[in-house]
Amino acid sequence: MRFDDGARVGLLGHNGAGKSTMLRLLSGVYAPSSGHAEIKGDIGSLIDIGFGIDAESTGRENIYLRGALLGLTRAGIKDRVEEIIEFSELGDFIDMPLRTYSAGMHLRLAFAVSTVIRPEILLMDEWLSVGDEGFKAKAEKRLNDLVESTNILVIASHSKELVLRTCNRVIWLEHGRVKMDGAPEDIVEHYFSK
Repeated sequence: MRFDDGARVGLLGHNGAGKSTMLRLLSGVYAPSSGHAEIKGDIGSLIDIGFGIDAESTGRENIYLRGALLGLTRAGIKDRVEEIIEFSELGDFIDMPLRTYSAGMHLRLAFAVSTVIRPEILLMDEWLSVGDEGFKAKAEKRLNDLVESTNILVIASHSKELVLRTCNRVIWLEHGRVKMDGAPEDIVEHYFSK
């Protein structure tokens, strides 16, 4: 299986079919149990945007923690801190411990940090939708810009509409194996009619 530049690959399958495992394999978290995986390009992952966030640290400190986990250098993060703070709309809360944040504030910060990356290969487990209605529109635009800037997108989803709107190839997984691989319209028709 090969993904070339311009690929927008959707992974479909029931819970436990292997979608998240495939994403983890592509990100290098798992090694293949057979065969091999050759990845050429820097990878960015939006699989768990809250990973590495520390409730006792301030929002600003968490920007550096999450940024480091995303592979950004300290200098690279420093260059983006003000942009992240402005985008997250946290204002003075940025210097307060995360445990004082509402769930929405926490998500806005995690989203703002996670989407400053511009990888060649982007891995996503579902499309991210965060915040209230005003923030959602801004977040949607930023996510679309991120996807447009990547060479290859691989996204696991249960959404027929998302796959048809975003992808130019779909892989249907069942029990860790590829059941079908092809054009979104063909695969979606078979998958959602089962």
